[in-house]
Amino acid sequence: MTDWDRVRADDYAVPTDRPLTELVAELSGLLRSPDPAVRDTQAYAVLATWIGRGVLSTDQLTGLGDEMVSRFGDPEIQARTFAPLILDSIVSAGVFEPTWVPPFERWYVAEEDLRGYDGKLGWLHAVAHGADLLGTLGLHPAVEPVQMLRLGIGRLLTPTPYVLRDLEDDRLGYALAVTLTRDDLSETDAVEWLDPVVRVLATPPADGFAPEVSNTIRTLRATYLLIDHGVRLPGGTLTRAPYGDLVKAKVADVLRVVTPYYL
Repeated sequence: MTDWDRVRADDYAVPTDRPLTELVAELSGLLRSPDPAVRDTQAYAVLATWIGRGVLSTDQLTGLGDEMVSRFGDPEIQARTFAPLILDSIVSAGVFEPTWVPPFERWYVAEEDLRGYDGKLGWLHAVAHGADLLGTLGLHPAVEPVQMLRLGIGRLLTPTPYVLRDLEDDRLGYALAVTLTRDDLSETDAVEWLDPVVRVLATPPADGFAPEVSNTIRTLRATYLLIDHGVRLPGGTLTRAPYGDLVKAKVADVLRVVTPYYL
Protein backbone atom coordinates (compact mmCIF):
# COMPACT_ATOMS: atom_id res chain seq x y z
CA MET A 1 0.00 0.00 0.00
CA THR A 2 1.34 3.39 -1.00
CA ASP A 3 1.81 6.08 1.64
CA TRP A 4 -0.57 8.57 0.04
CA ASP A 5 -0.15 11.11 2.81
CA ARG A 6 3.54 11.23 1.93
CA VAL A 7 2.63 11.71 -1.74
CA ARG A 8 0.46 14.68 -0.82
CA ALA A 9 3.20 16.12 1.37
CA ASP A 10 5.61 15.81 -1.58
CA ASP A 11 3.36 18.06 -3.72
CA TYR A 12 1.69 15.02 -5.27
CA ALA A 13 4.89 13.76 -6.87
CA VAL A 14 4.34 10.41 -8.59
CA PRO A 15 6.08 7.55 -6.72
CA THR A 16 8.72 5.82 -8.83
CA ASP A 17 8.80 2.44 -7.08
CA ARG A 18 5.67 1.09 -8.80
CA PRO A 19 4.15 1.32 -12.28
CA LEU A 20 1.68 4.18 -12.75
CA THR A 21 -1.05 1.73 -13.75
CA GLU A 22 -0.79 0.04 -10.34
CA LEU A 23 -0.88 3.37 -8.53
CA VAL A 24 -3.99 4.48 -10.43
CA ALA A 25 -5.69 1.16 -9.77
CA GLU A 26 -4.98 1.52 -6.06
CA LEU A 27 -6.34 5.05 -5.98
CA SER A 28 -9.42 4.00 -7.90
CA GLY A 29 -10.09 1.29 -5.36
CA LEU A 30 -9.69 3.71 -2.48
CA LEU A 31 -12.35 5.96 -4.02
CA ARG A 32 -14.88 3.38 -2.83
CA SER A 33 -13.71 3.63 0.77
CA PRO A 34 -16.34 4.52 3.40
CA ASP A 35 -13.57 6.36 5.27
CA PRO A 36 -13.67 10.01 4.11
CA ALA A 37 -10.04 10.53 5.13
CA VAL A 38 -9.03 7.80 2.69
CA ARG A 39 -11.54 8.60 -0.05
CA ASP A 40 -11.44 12.40 -0.07
CA THR A 41 -8.10 13.42 1.36
CA GLN A 42 -6.03 10.68 -0.23
CA ALA A 43 -7.65 9.00 -3.24
CA TYR A 44 -9.64 11.85 -4.73
CA ALA A 45 -7.10 14.57 -3.96
CA VAL A 46 -4.20 12.66 -5.53
CA LEU A 47 -6.09 11.29 -8.51
CA ALA A 48 -7.73 14.61 -9.42
CA THR A 49 -4.38 16.39 -9.11
CA TRP A 50 -2.62 13.89 -11.34
CA ILE A 51 -5.38 14.11 -13.94
CA GLY A 52 -5.17 17.89 -13.91
CA ARG A 53 -1.40 17.81 -14.29
CA GLY A 54 -1.52 15.45 -17.26
CA VAL A 55 0.16 12.53 -15.50
CA LEU A 56 -2.20 9.94 -17.00
CA SER A 57 -2.21 9.06 -20.69
CA THR A 58 -5.31 9.29 -22.87
CA ASP A 59 -5.74 5.51 -22.75
CA GLN A 60 -5.42 5.53 -18.97
CA LEU A 61 -7.97 8.32 -18.66
CA THR A 62 -10.38 6.49 -20.95
CA GLY A 63 -10.05 3.29 -18.96
CA LEU A 64 -10.53 5.16 -15.71
CA GLY A 65 -13.58 6.91 -17.15
CA ASP A 66 -15.10 3.57 -18.13
CA GLU A 67 -14.49 2.32 -14.60
CA MET A 68 -16.17 5.37 -13.08
CA VAL A 69 -19.20 4.91 -15.33
CA SER A 70 -19.58 1.35 -14.06
CA ARG A 71 -19.74 2.71 -10.52
CA PHE A 72 -23.02 4.47 -11.16
CA GLY A 73 -24.49 1.06 -10.38
CA ASP A 74 -22.36 0.42 -7.31
CA PRO A 75 -24.24 -0.59 -4.14
CA GLU A 76 -22.19 1.87 -2.05
CA ILE A 77 -23.38 5.48 -2.08
CA GLN A 78 -19.89 6.97 -1.72
CA ALA A 79 -18.67 4.97 -4.73
CA ARG A 80 -21.55 6.28 -6.83
CA THR A 81 -21.15 9.91 -5.82
CA PHE A 82 -17.40 10.14 -6.31
CA ALA A 83 -17.58 8.69 -9.81
CA PRO A 84 -18.91 11.94 -11.38
CA LEU A 85 -16.14 13.94 -9.71
CA ILE A 86 -13.45 11.86 -11.39
CA LEU A 87 -15.33 11.88 -14.68
CA ASP A 88 -15.52 15.66 -14.40
CA SER A 89 -11.74 15.80 -14.02
CA ILE A 90 -11.25 13.48 -16.99
CA VAL A 91 -13.56 15.40 -19.33
CA SER A 92 -12.04 18.69 -18.16
CA ALA A 93 -8.64 17.25 -19.08
CA GLY A 94 -9.82 16.75 -22.67
CA VAL A 95 -10.85 13.08 -22.77
CA PHE A 96 -14.50 12.36 -23.54
CA GLU A 97 -16.49 9.33 -24.63
CA PRO A 98 -20.12 9.75 -25.73
CA THR A 99 -20.95 6.41 -24.10
CA TRP A 100 -20.33 7.94 -20.69
CA VAL A 101 -23.26 10.34 -20.92
CA PRO A 102 -26.35 8.05 -20.86
CA PRO A 103 -25.27 6.10 -17.73
CA PHE A 104 -24.59 9.37 -15.96
CA GLU A 105 -28.01 10.72 -16.95
CA ARG A 106 -29.76 7.58 -15.71
CA TRP A 107 -27.94 7.64 -12.40
CA TYR A 108 -28.34 11.35 -11.75
CA VAL A 109 -32.12 11.35 -12.07
CA ALA A 110 -32.61 8.03 -10.30
CA GLU A 111 -30.25 8.44 -7.31
CA GLU A 112 -32.35 8.26 -4.15
CA ASP A 113 -29.72 9.01 -1.52
CA LEU A 114 -29.32 12.78 -1.62
CA ARG A 115 -27.56 13.27 1.71
CA GLY A 116 -25.03 16.06 1.53
CA TYR A 117 -22.94 15.15 4.56
CA ASP A 118 -23.04 12.00 6.67
CA GLY A 119 -21.41 11.86 10.09
CA LYS A 120 -19.69 8.56 9.31
CA LEU A 121 -19.23 8.59 5.53
CA GLY A 122 -18.37 12.28 5.20
CA TRP A 123 -19.32 14.23 2.09
CA LEU A 124 -21.57 12.34 -0.30
CA HIS A 125 -23.14 15.19 -2.26
CA ALA A 126 -24.81 13.27 -5.09
CA VAL A 127 -26.58 16.38 -6.40
CA ALA A 128 -23.54 18.67 -6.15
CA HIS A 129 -21.03 16.18 -7.55
CA GLY A 130 -23.38 15.30 -10.38
CA ALA A 131 -23.94 19.00 -11.02
CA ASP A 132 -20.22 19.55 -11.48
CA LEU A 133 -20.13 16.92 -14.22
CA LEU A 134 -23.39 18.22 -15.71
CA GLY A 135 -21.89 21.69 -16.06
CA THR A 136 -18.73 20.35 -17.67
CA LEU A 137 -20.77 18.29 -20.13
CA GLY A 138 -23.02 21.29 -20.69
CA LEU A 139 -20.01 23.15 -22.08
CA HIS A 140 -18.69 20.23 -24.12
CA PRO A 141 -19.25 20.69 -27.87
CA ALA A 142 -20.09 16.99 -28.32
CA VAL A 143 -23.03 17.22 -25.90
CA GLU A 144 -26.28 18.96 -26.74
CA PRO A 145 -26.75 21.74 -24.18
CA VAL A 146 -30.51 21.26 -23.96
CA GLN A 147 -29.83 17.65 -23.00
CA MET A 148 -28.05 18.81 -19.85
CA LEU A 149 -30.67 21.47 -19.08
CA ARG A 150 -33.39 18.84 -19.20
CA LEU A 151 -31.29 16.53 -17.06
CA GLY A 152 -30.85 19.21 -14.42
CA ILE A 153 -34.53 20.02 -14.17
CA GLY A 154 -35.34 16.31 -14.24
CA ARG A 155 -33.10 15.77 -11.24
CA LEU A 156 -34.72 18.63 -9.38
CA LEU A 157 -38.30 17.53 -10.01
CA THR A 158 -37.77 13.87 -9.16
CA PRO A 159 -39.66 13.21 -5.91
CA THR A 160 -37.40 13.02 -2.87
CA PRO A 161 -37.67 13.32 0.92
CA TYR A 162 -34.50 15.45 1.00
CA VAL A 163 -34.40 19.21 1.09
CA LEU A 164 -31.02 20.14 -0.38
CA ARG A 165 -28.43 21.72 1.90
CA ASP A 166 -24.71 22.56 1.91
CA LEU A 167 -25.09 24.72 -1.22
CA GLU A 168 -26.05 21.81 -3.45
CA ASP A 169 -28.79 23.88 -5.06
CA ASP A 170 -26.22 26.57 -5.87
CA ARG A 171 -23.91 24.01 -7.49
CA LEU A 172 -26.70 22.80 -9.73
CA GLY A 173 -27.84 26.36 -10.40
CA TYR A 174 -24.32 27.16 -11.56
CA ALA A 175 -24.23 24.10 -13.82
CA LEU A 176 -27.47 25.18 -15.47
CA ALA A 177 -26.22 28.76 -15.87
CA VAL A 178 -22.96 27.56 -17.42
CA THR A 179 -24.86 25.43 -19.90
CA LEU A 180 -27.04 28.40 -20.82
CA THR A 181 -23.93 30.26 -22.02
CA ARG A 182 -23.56 27.91 -25.00
CA ASP A 183 -23.81 29.97 -28.19
CA ASP A 184 -25.29 27.05 -30.14
CA LEU A 185 -28.31 26.86 -27.85
CA SER A 186 -31.48 27.75 -29.73
CA GLU A 187 -33.85 30.42 -28.49
CA THR A 188 -36.54 27.81 -27.92
CA ASP A 189 -34.28 25.37 -26.11
CA ALA A 190 -33.01 28.16 -23.85
CA VAL A 191 -36.41 28.41 -22.17
CA GLU A 192 -38.45 25.27 -22.89
CA TRP A 193 -36.49 23.16 -20.39
CA LEU A 194 -38.40 25.12 -17.74
CA ASP A 195 -41.82 23.96 -18.95
CA PRO A 196 -41.94 20.92 -16.62
CA VAL A 197 -41.63 23.29 -13.65
CA VAL A 198 -44.52 25.36 -14.94
CA ARG A 199 -46.66 22.24 -15.13
CA VAL A 200 -45.72 21.12 -11.60
CA LEU A 201 -46.42 24.54 -10.09
CA ALA A 202 -49.66 25.05 -11.98
CA THR A 203 -51.65 23.56 -9.08
CA PRO A 204 -49.85 24.41 -5.81
CA PRO A 205 -50.72 21.92 -3.05
CA ALA A 206 -52.80 23.06 -0.12
CA ASP A 207 -50.66 21.15 2.38
CA GLY A 208 -47.25 22.61 1.54
CA PHE A 209 -44.64 22.12 -1.13
CA ALA A 210 -42.80 18.85 -1.56
CA PRO A 211 -39.02 18.91 -1.00
CA GLU A 212 -38.31 18.64 -4.71
CA VAL A 213 -40.37 21.75 -5.40
CA SER A 214 -38.49 23.70 -2.75
CA ASN A 215 -35.20 22.44 -4.20
CA THR A 216 -36.24 23.54 -7.67
CA ILE A 217 -37.28 27.03 -6.62
CA ARG A 218 -34.03 27.68 -4.75
CA THR A 219 -31.92 26.33 -7.59
CA LEU A 220 -33.68 28.51 -10.15
CA ARG A 221 -33.09 31.56 -7.97
CA ALA A 222 -29.36 30.83 -8.11
CA THR A 223 -29.54 30.37 -11.87
CA TYR A 224 -31.39 33.67 -12.29
CA LEU A 225 -28.77 35.53 -10.25
CA LEU A 226 -25.91 34.10 -12.30
CA ILE A 227 -27.58 34.82 -15.61
CA ASP A 228 -28.31 38.35 -14.48
CA HIS A 229 -24.80 39.16 -13.25
CA GLY A 230 -22.76 37.02 -15.62
CA VAL A 231 -21.41 33.49 -15.40
CA ARG A 232 -17.77 32.88 -14.56
CA LEU A 233 -16.67 29.88 -16.59
CA PRO A 234 -14.01 27.40 -15.47
CA GLY A 235 -10.78 29.26 -16.07
CA GLY A 236 -12.18 32.56 -14.88
CA THR A 237 -13.77 34.08 -17.99
CA LEU A 238 -16.92 36.06 -17.22
CA THR A 239 -19.54 35.56 -19.93
CA ARG A 240 -23.21 36.13 -20.64
CA ALA A 241 -25.92 33.75 -21.75
CA PRO A 242 -26.95 34.60 -25.34
CA TYR A 243 -30.65 34.46 -24.43
CA GLY A 244 -30.20 35.69 -20.89
CA ASP A 245 -33.11 38.12 -20.94
CA LEU A 246 -35.49 35.43 -22.17
CA VAL A 247 -34.25 32.97 -19.57
CA LYS A 248 -34.66 35.50 -16.77
CA ALA A 249 -38.18 36.34 -17.90
CA LYS A 250 -39.16 32.68 -17.98
CA VAL A 251 -37.59 31.94 -14.60
CA ALA A 252 -39.36 35.00 -13.17
CA ASP A 253 -42.67 33.70 -14.49
CA VAL A 254 -41.99 30.35 -12.85
CA LEU A 255 -41.04 31.85 -9.49
CA ARG A 256 -43.93 34.30 -9.53
CA VAL A 257 -46.37 31.39 -9.25
CA VAL A 258 -45.16 30.58 -5.73
CA THR A 259 -43.53 33.83 -4.63
CA PRO A 260 -45.61 36.69 -6.09
CA TYR A 261 -44.12 39.04 -3.48
CA TYR A 262 -40.60 38.24 -4.62
CA LEU A 263 -40.68 39.61 -8.17
